[in-house]
Amino acid sequence: MSDGSVPTPFLSIEDVVVRFDIKRTLLDRLTGQPARAIHALNGVRLEIPRGETLGVVGESGCGKSTLARTIVGLIEANDGRVMFEGRDVAGLKGGARRAYNRRVQMIFQDPYGSLNPQMSVRQVLTEALSVHKMRSKAEIPGRIAELLDLVRLPQDAADKRPHEFSGGQRQRIGIARALAVEPEILVADELVSALDVSVQAQVVNLLLDLQQRFKLTVIFVAHDLRLVRHISDRVAVMYLGEIVEIGETEALFTAPRHPYTRTLLDAAPDLDPTRRTRVASAKGELPSPLSLPSGCRFHPRCPYVFDRCREEHPILKAHGARQLAACHLEDFSKAGV
Repeated sequence: MSDGSVPTPFLSIEDVVVRFDIKRTLLDRLTGQPARAIHALNGVRLEIPRGETLGVVGESGCGKSTLARTIVGLIEANDGRVMFEGRDVAGLKGGARRAYNRRVQMIFQDPYGSLNPQMSVRQVLTEALSVHKMRSKAEIPGRIAELLDLVRLPQDAADKRPHEFSGGQRQRIGIARALAVEPEILVADELVSALDVSVQAQVVNLLLDLQQRFKLTVIFVAHDLRLVRHISDRVAVMYLGEIVEIGETEALFTAPRHPYTRTLLDAAPDLDPTRRTRVASAKGELPSPLSLPSGCRFHPRCPYVFDRCREEHPILKAHGARQLAACHLEDFSKAGV
């Protein structure tokens, strides 16, 4: 019988703040200029259940990649916590931290830059299998053959180096390296943005197949909304280091609850040339993360802005059972411009 307690989330991000301090110059010191910092993440809060594929979207500079790197531990939060199965990742030490690093793997945007050009695929995969003691020495060759099959690369790829592969093939090698340690979470940071359009769908469909086969939890960071819609169960929309909307994919795409989400959807290419948006678009450019706007961060660009937006910072609130949005308007789509 249930005791009524709330189950512990698989992965949760609790009010995470990340700032990058800018080094003060001699002139800054002489003129008494205050220290400055880039505000990359500003109180991000998010829960990801086991087995979900979460898409994370937003303009360049909105904090998507910083969030991805904070989750895997490449960047340390200034405030807030990343919690994995109820434990604060920052407090994990020794074997517990190594276990987290194995269970949460990242696939990087640049498949060439993330692979050692002097190592063959066999050496890359052997290193991953050996460091984490995934297989005995005798079992490693067989496991490498399995991994190449999983990512649909020929067996003779094992003895080639990264420069001998196309971008799509290198990305498959990156996926194989991540799978070698049998992770439970894959964080894919702009997985296909460096690839030709003709190859992108192949790699995304491979990731979908692997996610379903191994029941992986996937955090898919991207700017291509069509790919995000294809692969994700839910989508989180980021703006200036904050999540401004999150919801089930189809609900968010068909009835967005934040003006910025609408802006992103309107800016995305539509395969149907007869469809034309009649919704007002955002004005201006993304403000500098060095100096965040007051109130709602989106208000300088929002076509629906009113006085409250300039003064009061909105919080995420529910819109039905499937969406949360941080907007002072209950339904911006009915507001006048």
